[in-house]
Amino acid sequence: MLDVKQVIKDAEAKMQLTVDHLEETFDHIRAGRATVKLLDGIKCECYGTMMEISQCANCSVPDAKSILIQPWDKSMLKVIEKAIIDSSLGIMPENNGEYLRIGLPPMTEDRRRELSKKAKTEAENAKVAIRNIRRDVIEALKKDIKNGLPEDVEKDAETNVQKSHDKYIKNLEAIYAAKDKEIMEV
Repeated sequence: MLDVKQVIKDAEAKMQLTVDHLEETFDHIRAGRATVKLLDGIKCECYGTMMEISQCANCSVPDAKSILIQPWDKSMLKVIEKAIIDSSLGIMPENNGEYLRIGLPPMTEDRRRELSKKAKTEAENAKVAIRNIRRDVIEALKKDIKNGLPEDVEKDAETNVQKSHDKYIKNLEAIYAAKDKEIMEV
């Protein structure tokens, strides 16, 4: 027989992981402001090993429209610059011999709409994941009725899972609304 409280607790933990994943995904969507998270996933060869830029350079945001990259080893400047040029950022860094500066141009209306659609898709995927978690828990509870779980306990657990589902879906919608507003802000 299932431990109903533990099943609900595990479901909520999975739902929270889904929300966390969405927030992390949204951090990588550019929204008019510079952030060092835009560099996450861009790797360069550093001392014979592929490393993220943040592992071989100091990355900072001196103002809202630029990112400053200061390699710890000046010989890495060209390698980091090439990695940024080859990345999907589509931005050319400025190299002054000591550091790289990435100036982020203002986004066009079309680009804002495109990013808004991408954010909406990510939010919908997260909602689907939370619905799937709810469905899996409810199915497991219904199957456990055959193993001796009382029906009233199963119904109470189902109600609790639904409440958690509603709470996390509302949370996702709030996160998406904030990101969409940030993207569409001129």
